[in-house]
Amino acid sequence: MVTRIIVGIVGIVIGSIMVIRSEWLLSFFGRINWAEIHLGSEGGTRVFYKLIGILTILISLMIMTGMIEGLLMAIFGPLFGQR
Repeated sequence: MVTRIIVGIVGIVIGSIMVIRSEWLLSFFGRINWAEIHLGSEGGTRVFYKLIGILTILISLMIMTGMIEGLLMAIFGPLFGQR
């Protein structure tokens, strides 16, 4: 229980940093060609970093509340014979 909360808080902090500091990520890691082509002309990489940050925040919240187990069971349960 406590571990889920700690992992969730760490994930939320990392996701928030990714959203807030996307310009720093761009200067540190550089441009992503796929993101530049598919997510907009000059700012596609920044949008990509922000989307990854928001996704990290959402997954962290799901881990904290215990919703991730139900989602994984709903998706992968039928593949492995569990209902």
